[in-house]
Amino acid sequence: MSQSLLDRHDHEGVATLTLSRPDAYNSLSLELMQALHSELDAIADDTNVRCVVIRGAGKGFCAGHDLKQMLGEGEEAYYRCTFETCSQLMQRIVSLPVPVIAQVHGVATAAGCQLVASADLAIAADTARFATPGVNIGLFCSTPMVALSRAVQPKHAMELLLTGDLINAQRACDMGLINQQVPAAELEQAVATLAAKIASKSRHTLQIGKQAFYRQRELPLAEAYAVCSEVMVDNMQTPDAQEGIDAFIGKRTPHWQHR
Repeated sequence: MSQSLLDRHDHEGVATLTLSRPDAYNSLSLELMQALHSELDAIADDTNVRCVVIRGAGKGFCAGHDLKQMLGEGEEAYYRCTFETCSQLMQRIVSLPVPVIAQVHGVATAAGCQLVASADLAIAADTARFATPGVNIGLFCSTPMVALSRAVQPKHAMELLLTGDLINAQRACDMGLINQQVPAAELEQAVATLAAKIASKSRHTLQIGKQAFYRQRELPLAEAYAVCSEVMVDNMQTPDAQEGIDAFIGKRTPHWQHR
């Protein structure tokens, strides 16, 4: 992990990843995307981590792709590498075995908005702003559209994509792009509280649930129920499910084995 691009801090089961290009509003250079993907791969194998928080340093969360870098390269192969790397990164967030929370302040635009939409949960400062403004510069936000159209209703996604307008945190919350907005001064604590709550659960159970959620979402109703019924049968037989149920009946705190 390049400390100049991405910082990681672990505390009681929560890994906080800070995008660290504040002078560029944490725009996603190829190197930053690669660093973030690499760190998520490491977290996937780290059984001590039960929740991930992604945040940005400086004045904003993330302003999308580094357009200066892309324009400077100016070759099809580089463009292809950039967008494929971004697509793989967003899919890695979804496939990660533990939940990912986006902690949003300032702006989250274009691929930054895509990052928010790809996260499992998102909490934003009430001063945060969101947009997919590619249409304004002749570069439609097609890859951000993939995550956005899965996070919000179609007409809301099209509104953002076709107008390129900035929306405030309340509007983003109303659309379902974020879970909640809080006063800017309370953002860090709100995210920490949510992350700690999630981190108190069984890692194995979190992994089972997250994987099942994304798998069933794309299936017809009957198939979704069939898949999730099997998931519950398997889940019921895990040590943590047996422990959790016994603890609930016995009115005590469960002791997770994370398996």
